[in-house]
Amino acid sequence: MTQEQLRLAEHNAQQASWKKFGPYLTERQWGTVREDYSADGNAWDYISHDMARSKAYRWGEEGIGGISDDQQLLCFSVALWNGQDGILKERLFGLTNGQGNHGEDVKELYYYLDSTPTHSYMRMLYKYPQREFPYRKLVKENARRTRQQPEYELLDTGIFNKDRYFDVFVEYAKAGPDDILVQITVHNRGSKKAPVQVLPQLWFRNTWSWGYDEARPGLRQTAPGVVAAEHPLLGRYHFYCDQAPELLFCENETNGPRLYDLPAEGRHFKDGINDYVVDGDRAAINEEQQGTKVAAQYELLLQPGQSGTVRLRLSQAVQVAPFQDFDAVFAARKQDADEFYNCIQENLPDADARNVQRQAFAGMLWSKQFYHYDVTQWLAGDPAVLTPPAERARGRNRHWRHLYNADIISMPDKWEYPWYAAWDLAFHCVPLAMVDAGFAKEQLRLLTRDRYMHPNGQLPAYEWNLSDVNPPVHAWATWRVYKMDKKLNEGRGDTVFLEAVFHKLALNFTWWVNRKDKSERNIFEGGFLGLDNIGVFDRSAPLPTGGFIEQSDGTSWMAMFALNMMRIALELAKTNPVYQEMAGKFFEHFLYIADAMTRGGDGLFNLWDEEDGFYYDVLHTPDEERTKLKVRSIVGLIPLFAVEVVEQDLLDAMPEFTARARWLLDNRPHLAQLVSRWEEPGRGARHLLGLLRRSRLKRLLARMLDETEFLSEYGIRAMSRHHLEHPYVFSTEEADFTVEYVPGEAESGMFGGNSNWRGPIWFPINYLIIESLQRFYFYYGDKFKVEYPTGSGTYLNLQEVAAALAGRLTRLLLRDKDGRRPAFGTDEKLQTDPHFKDNLLFHEYFHGDNGRGMGANHQTGWTGLVVRLLQMRG
Repeated sequence: MTQEQLRLAEHNAQQASWKKFGPYLTERQWGTVREDYSADGNAWDYISHDMARSKAYRWGEEGIGGISDDQQLLCFSVALWNGQDGILKERLFGLTNGQGNHGEDVKELYYYLDSTPTHSYMRMLYKYPQREFPYRKLVKENARRTRQQPEYELLDTGIFNKDRYFDVFVEYAKAGPDDILVQITVHNRGSKKAPVQVLPQLWFRNTWSWGYDEARPGLRQTAPGVVAAEHPLLGRYHFYCDQAPELLFCENETNGPRLYDLPAEGRHFKDGINDYVVDGDRAAINEEQQGTKVAAQYELLLQPGQSGTVRLRLSQAVQVAPFQDFDAVFAARKQDADEFYNCIQENLPDADARNVQRQAFAGMLWSKQFYHYDVTQWLAGDPAVLTPPAERARGRNRHWRHLYNADIISMPDKWEYPWYAAWDLAFHCVPLAMVDAGFAKEQLRLLTRDRYMHPNGQLPAYEWNLSDVNPPVHAWATWRVYKMDKKLNEGRGDTVFLEAVFHKLALNFTWWVNRKDKSERNIFEGGFLGLDNIGVFDRSAPLPTGGFIEQSDGTSWMAMFALNMMRIALELAKTNPVYQEMAGKFFEHFLYIADAMTRGGDGLFNLWDEEDGFYYDVLHTPDEERTKLKVRSIVGLIPLFAVEVVEQDLLDAMPEFTARARWLLDNRPHLAQLVSRWEEPGRGARHLLGLLRRSRLKRLLARMLDETEFLSEYGIRAMSRHHLEHPYVFSTEEADFTVEYVPGEAESGMFGGNSNWRGPIWFPINYLIIESLQRFYFYYGDKFKVEYPTGSGTYLNLQEVAAALAGRLTRLLLRDKDGRRPAFGTDEKLQTDPHFKDNLLFHEYFHGDNGRGMGANHQTGWTGLVVRLLQMRG
């Protein structure tokens, strides 16, 4: 085992708390739902970026390149000042949803470069301009632009011209679970000497101002460059600053005079360090060298090409010579990280692919966050502050009073989405299991715990609307992570984990059946399903026609859910036969969903269109009319995901399940006819369960693999390119509703217009397509071939098609023959500059024609699936 694997084993065995400290700070707490105490629920406006430096947060903390303990009581991050900005660079800047022409967006350049699972070594890069940061210019220009124009990014402002910027590398190395070394290295990339102040900050999250616990932690200087940090729960820590810089103290408390015209009362507020450094206000900091927030002030003057280094140490134990072994510890942790990833990447020889994969892992591991949200307390307000407005009791998340979250959670990203999303998290867990299966299992278990899951069985969607509906992919992720973990443990599966999640997901399955199948016909109306603007109508809102949509995707997701649950039950039945009955229950439910997909559940209508060879949503109006909404989108590809292959040996060991399946197929022949080849063993005596029979599978794949429709050079588009020349129009008496192929940013304002499912390439859907093709291949083998691409005359088996699709997707991030990465688009600095070209961003989605990265630009969460695709590409 490598040293990092030993640390993981020690942590999992509770022998050493190696994950106690980690990158658990968000990069943006301002503008989040939890901090919103407004009457109108407009979270983006309640605490702005301008207010953030002066407002003490209620539920969490933020910082650049920061860390905290796992309850976020003691926090550390890096602040900077170039002598030009009107404020310290303490937190990331971006546009709120109403400011951006395509919704909210971070307007900074930063990269996660490395991290081990225990965070024993971490490295990130922040690019800091030497000139005044263009805050106003970014807001003004994006406000001027329309949805048909691109976003105005930080690079577009010219702020990095002539390389007038600093590269700020922030690195961490652990000498022990409670002994963290920090190294901040600043490089002057410009051609002139430039000053910069580096201000490492240590502070306590404010837990004392809300009327519950008056016990107040404290920071105080005990020697030149040394701070003692005492907390009632954490105990004492010691913060050592090399070269004994001046220490600047204030309190992590709201600046009432600045924000609310309250009297100052001689206090030192959260923004005191900012006011002292930028404005020279000596009264803003505490001359008694104590408080609840402190910064060490390092002033550097760097010549062109020169670098300067700041060294710090945070330790529970007293360090007599804190920097004596500093370089040796850093060197050892870097070597440990290299050895760990050499094991992970032993079958990945290409250096560029290894770099992409390692940065993808880094992004996922850095995107852990301490997430705190007690809905009951949030709705009621706190004793020591004003009562929330009455509108709050009738507003957002009021039906989730049971929800209490105070955990380390994998986030989609920590700026644009500094909160968990149920289906995002499920996808995160698959790549995370490659490096830390224990954490992946904890995350899947977390969402099904009683303080997360609604008493009615619903999983929380995300903090903006916990009651929204995400695709039910939790069972799929649970089964995948279980199998990956089992393989890593030489065939020993964690059935305790599997069983615990299975029981909770059985409740969730029942919620879906009871709440999302209004007509009780096994046709599901999941609503939003995380796909924002993919359809004709806003699927989270009442339809302009009345009635409801019978969803091809909602129904297919449920068929997939049923098969996932059946397969988990069969695994559990190996050691407890009672689960055979549960497996039979989910097998039966899958059959009825398959019947509904084909015959509408009542034999009168179906979601499959024989003429087009495609699945469509169906509009079901109050007068019982049904209309197929003939939009060719991934909604019609999701039936591919409902496929499972079962070995004959497993069936032989499950007599009760097999008898139940046999009875159903003998006595319900219409169901037997609809299921793909269950009774006909395939390659290696295997049986196939799927929504798609062989003929339909070929027809659907012919559309999906057509380069004039879904197949892009970089993967499967979210919508067929057919709709570029042939928009779909649905007309009502009041209005026409049009759906067009839009390969880039959304032109619709639906859901704020900050994501688009009408043409771009999305990794999670592509990943499920690839995996489904592999399962079909597992049954059909080499003899079943399809034309790839459609019309090319080249025929491949389904494993070869899956590998080819994985290759197209990974090409988004890898250098091509000309050394260019499609995800970087046409920006020459990103493509060719030695200080940019090998630093990766993992975008939310990618342009359907040219592959340029779009949407949230740090969403390593589900785009992190690239780590798996790199190992299966053709």
